[in-house]
Amino acid sequence: MKRLFLLFTFLLGFAQMRADEGMWLLMLIKRLNGVDMQKEGLHLTPEEIYSVNNSSMKDAIVSFGGFCTGEIVSDKGLIFTNHHCGYGAVAAASTPEKDYLKNGFWAMKQKDEFNAKDLYVRFLVRMDDATQRINSKLNNKMTGEERKAVIDAETKAIQTENSENGKYTVVVKDFFNGNEFYYFVYQDYKDIRLVGAPPSSLGKFGGDTDNWEWPRHTADFTVFRVYADAAGNPAEFAPTNVPLKPKHFLPVSLKGVKPGDFSMILGYPGRTNRYLTSYGIQQMVGKDYPAWVEASKLAMDIMKKYMDKDKGTQLNYASQYASVANYWKNRQGTIDAVIKNGTITDKQKVEETFKTWAVQPANVAEYETVLDDIGIYYKQVSTRNVERNYMSQLSRNSKYISLAYQLGAVLKAYTAQDMQGRLAMKPKVDAAVKAAYENINTNLEGEMLNSMVNLYQTKVDKDVASATIMGLDAKNLSNVAYSSIFANKTSATNFVLHPDALKLDADPLLKIANGVATDQRLSGERFSKIDDNFAKNNRLFLAGLMKAMPEKKFYPDANSTMRLTYGTVDKLPIRTDRNYFGVTDNYYTDMAGLVGKYKKGDEEFDLPQRVIDLYNMSDFGQYADAKGYMPVNFLSNNDITGGNSGSPVIDGDGNLIGIAFDGNSEALSGDIVFEQEWQKTINVDVRFVLWTIDKYAGARRLIDELKLVRDENTPADTKTKAAKPEHAKTSGKSKK
Repeated sequence: MKRLFLLFTFLLGFAQMRADEGMWLLMLIKRLNGVDMQKEGLHLTPEEIYSVNNSSMKDAIVSFGGFCTGEIVSDKGLIFTNHHCGYGAVAAASTPEKDYLKNGFWAMKQKDEFNAKDLYVRFLVRMDDATQRINSKLNNKMTGEERKAVIDAETKAIQTENSENGKYTVVVKDFFNGNEFYYFVYQDYKDIRLVGAPPSSLGKFGGDTDNWEWPRHTADFTVFRVYADAAGNPAEFAPTNVPLKPKHFLPVSLKGVKPGDFSMILGYPGRTNRYLTSYGIQQMVGKDYPAWVEASKLAMDIMKKYMDKDKGTQLNYASQYASVANYWKNRQGTIDAVIKNGTITDKQKVEETFKTWAVQPANVAEYETVLDDIGIYYKQVSTRNVERNYMSQLSRNSKYISLAYQLGAVLKAYTAQDMQGRLAMKPKVDAAVKAAYENINTNLEGEMLNSMVNLYQTKVDKDVASATIMGLDAKNLSNVAYSSIFANKTSATNFVLHPDALKLDADPLLKIANGVATDQRLSGERFSKIDDNFAKNNRLFLAGLMKAMPEKKFYPDANSTMRLTYGTVDKLPIRTDRNYFGVTDNYYTDMAGLVGKYKKGDEEFDLPQRVIDLYNMSDFGQYADAKGYMPVNFLSNNDITGGNSGSPVIDGDGNLIGIAFDGNSEALSGDIVFEQEWQKTINVDVRFVLWTIDKYAGARRLIDELKLVRDENTPADTKTKAAKPEHAKTSGKSKK
């Protein structure tokens, strides 16, 4: 009965929600009878979006590398995703002599497409509901350990039942704070090849300055391709593999967009916390995120110092730096947005409703103390949570500790072998050593270790701190690292040639790494009962809140599973502190703004001369808007978050109109609460993607693969120069 009530509440909430809020599981589309998406402009049936037995739109959407989304856009497995999603692969393929990150890369022939190392894409085969199966074996009297054991056992059984002896990857996820469970059957393809990438001056135009801001003028896309064996099955990289023939691919629209047009996004949003309590938000913006911001900024400054000195280091650390910088700005923006938008006060109002409901006679026994207990929990773990944020940045950015821990385990196993065992194991050990030091700048890492440990020692409460870290001499740590077996590739290789178990056990860097791991395990054990009780209260709070507010829209938080969000192309109000370069209908940007921001030689706002030349000639071809301008980016009110990067923006007919890549600073609290008025998705207009591929790069063969959808307003496919609209008449001088 409880399950039926939750489902009813879920559907009722959907029926009353506005079209632009919520990230929805695809298998529930058929049940959403309360919402007529067709009235919003959708011309597809639910089966055309999600079907198990027939090809559907879901078959064109992939989880890209496990951290982004991509879409299949041709019958030869061509993938569009974001430039910042492909950034690591492009950087890894680059050298100082062949800098694809800076200059771009375009495979003019299929044979020029090359393996993107360690990348994979994941297709959703089907999903199903496991709530009744798992919940029937659970109860609220269980300890956290007992509950986990039941869930783990059922998960293992579900995986065995559905994997078809390893053909599929099966993942079980909990929803609504552990109140519901669904499982997902995936098929992974590992032969992914780089096909095209614009230069970073286009793909990352605006840099950190424009990140999370509107207006944007960024060609944030890259192009990859899925390869398979001759039968279309997943296969490791091999020259004999062929482009995958997908079950479905997205046609590409040249029709353009305008405010009010239907827009739908399918993708893999990473994590939201829409049901986080006011106590959790206070901890987050008051303590956790400030710690993250401080530690990540220090790491960025150290990386930048060495990246500016050496081109190889710049390429090796480009992806890491970009990722840290992105989260650094996001976390600080979230703090600012929560304060500005009054998010905590809004949450407290919701919680008052829960409290009133919880003290009613029928509810008091189970729910009365739930919210108060959650508040007590955050007081108990406040300093521990701060420690976790400083430790996460230390572990992520100081590679010496993680390198020693991971490679140390390999060398320990190798050293324990007899001579014959070592000979058999040596190729794998050599490969592990090579991979560990492939992109390492030891001077950078030495300073990073000193600085991050010093920050940790200064900022973390001793009662919750790692005893190992607190006992180190932060000023001398780089020398400790440099004297270690793990100092560099040469020292590690020498150890492989002359293994010594006593020397390994005595290694100072390995002792630090193992000590930190032990400290983290002990911390987990120390807080395990508190954390288990919090999980229970969090579960009860959301279950009770859904009962207390049957009129409210409830949808599952994002958790890296495929979701659908729908809305419309939408505007933001014009701000007096921004330059829109003549655009007054504030839902799009164009090349006038791109060229208007141009600053020759600037790290963030430089442009290739060819882009400027094509703009000055108005050589936009069939990709120009009907009004004459060349579109770059546009806004929609879709509800997305991290992980949606690279997701397709789809019109009511199932055609690709853009690629989602960012959000706006006014709504950076959006992972906690949907900001109805301000929250927007920033998208690359697919016409600018095609213009860059065709006009700028000359990779016409890729355009010929696509199924292009036109109307009577689409410009002719010629080199005839379109008229430049009035607001675009600019000298192209750089902004001040």
